[in-house]
Amino acid sequence: MFSAGDAAMLRFDNAPKKSTNLSLNSKVLEAARDMGMNISQTVDELLAAEVQRRYWERWNSTNQEAIAAYNARIESEGLPLAQYRSF
Repeated sequence: MFSAGDAAMLRFDNAPKKSTNLSLNSKVLEAARDMGMNISQTVDELLAAEVQRRYWERWNSTNQEAIAAYNARIESEGLPLAQYRSF
């Protein structure tokens, strides 16, 4: 679904809104309205956070082999330019 170039897609600010229909628990919806919550904004923020979480979870899974290889190389060869570090 996502490719390497899609990380920029994870920026959701200033995107146009699109109407949709949701089925929500009626008691939760009523409580949220009683609290004065903006349902659309809340669902939008929570959905964006979940999309980002799942994107990075998938990215880590897809790149697990490369990450392990990189870590093994650093373990055996050390950090590049480590001799120039002052800390």
